[in-house]
Amino acid sequence: MKSDTAKIFQTGVYAITPNTNDLSLLVRQVEGAIKGGVRLFQYRDKVSSPDQKISAAKRLKQVIHASGGLLIINDDPYLAEMVDAAGVHIGRHDQAFERARKILGPEKIIGVSCYDNISLALSMQSEGADYVAFGAFFPSSTKSSATPAALDVLRQLSASGITIPVVAIGGITLNNAQELLNCGLCTLAIINSLFGVDDIESRARAWVNFYDQFKSGLD
Repeated sequence: MKSDTAKIFQTGVYAITPNTNDLSLLVRQVEGAIKGGVRLFQYRDKVSSPDQKISAAKRLKQVIHASGGLLIINDDPYLAEMVDAAGVHIGRHDQAFERARKILGPEKIIGVSCYDNISLALSMQSEGADYVAFGAFFPSSTKSSATPAALDVLRQLSASGITIPVVAIGGITLNNAQELLNCGLCTLAIINSLFGVDDIESRARAWVNFYDQFKSGLD
């Protein structure tokens, strides 16, 4: 599993699922994103019951992994272990990383939210985190209380010693994403700017093409 991590993150688009307890709708949304070229997903659900989350995670894992993609579970290493997902994304909680690694073992992906804290990211990297996430860089309707992060955080990363994949999150759209990438190449975590439109497949393709074109301009 770990051997796929860098390659998948290099695709540049990290789709985080919207809150819904309508599994049929969620699967259609994710399938649309897959058809548009997205391969990296995080299942984040703050509204469903535990049983609904298990059903959703199992189904999404089938759909996403069948496409050659990876499914990360938000904030629940037990659910990630139960459905054999690719890994888990955790926040900044005491001993959360140690607990997640103990539950999931060495081969699963663990990503950590580091907000605007490069020192925390370096610490998590040394402990064995597989990627670190920074943000929110822009106001987010999904998480209005998110810790704001300045774009300068991305500018500092190239000299910081961070060598694992970096994810940017928070209010990212096709209109402001280049501003982020100009500060430092990173994977873009998106929710509403992908799943909040009628034609998810076309929007996913637009995101994938945008990232590919930006990277090709660096060559």
